[in-house]
Amino acid sequence: MKEKNYNLELIRLISFILVIVIHVTNYFCRDYGEITQGEYVFSLALDTAARVSVPCFFMISGALLLGRQEPLRKHVRRLARFLIVLAVWSAVYYLWNRFYMGTPYELRDILTEPTEAHLWYLYAMIPIYLTLPFFQVLCRGMSMKLEKAFLAVTTAAVVLNYLLRLAGQELYYDIPLVGDRIYAYYLYVGYYLYKYRRHTPLGQRPVLVLCLLSTAATFGITLGVTVEQGEHYEGALTYESIFVVVAAVTFFLFMLRLGNAHIRFGERAKKVISLFCGCSFGIYLIHILFLDNYKKYMEAADLTAWAAVPVLTAGITLVSFVCVWVIRRFKIGRKIT
Repeated sequence: MKEKNYNLELIRLISFILVIVIHVTNYFCRDYGEITQGEYVFSLALDTAARVSVPCFFMISGALLLGRQEPLRKHVRRLARFLIVLAVWSAVYYLWNRFYMGTPYELRDILTEPTEAHLWYLYAMIPIYLTLPFFQVLCRGMSMKLEKAFLAVTTAAVVLNYLLRLAGQELYYDIPLVGDRIYAYYLYVGYYLYKYRRHTPLGQRPVLVLCLLSTAATFGITLGVTVEQGEHYEGALTYESIFVVVAAVTFFLFMLRLGNAHIRFGERAKKVISLFCGCSFGIYLIHILFLDNYKKYMEAADLTAWAAVPVLTAGITLVSFVCVWVIRRFKIGRKIT
């Protein structure tokens, strides 16, 4: 069996923790004006830094799946698994929100709106899995020159789409293979960077500087607009934002090349990383239950963000991991996490 690439596993481990950071800090950032300015700046700084996480999940999928040659039945099983996961967790959150949180939801909206906001990731991955076998053939058939050209075209499309959104416009016809969203782009960039991780022209220091500068730009824009308009601004925090794209891509590349692009851990560390990473998808799915429970009984201003954010992040991560670990003891549990 081929050994895991622990650079990718480390990115996965960091990313699923950062996703929880995003959801926790969002709760405090959206209460701008009710919490202190210092608490807001602290929460926003963590929220901004954590934005690299979700793009990394798409890039990990691209690194591991694009370029492969897989039988069609494997794609069908992968897609079926995601559909089952979506159905189960949509039902869980529908019941949770309706009978516990008291949040109304119309089932007729299930195709266009998740029963819980964070399930949007499944809605994005299912179309990707539908087209994945064709995307794999495309990648296997391209020369290096064509791969670079495709990267240039898709990058230009992403920039164009973003600039048009800023102007309140959209293309009359979306560019094929890219569409009007950015997730397929992240998938391809993950594949490209992983394949050529040892041959990219920028060194580690410039890549890290670019990541930090892009993150700082996102933070500065968000803070400036928030103060100007008097309420939390999220426009610069979207995954389509150019600064978020640059931060995520450079973070991914930096992590890929740590340890000369092949991090070596001891056997104990490998087991711990593999254990947490094996539960990462389930943690992503379940952690909102615990965060929602906190929100039901606590306002953001009830406890200072300086303490609440790290404690909630650590607590929700730990409780979610334990729950998922128990669920995965059963065959059916492994199918839905």
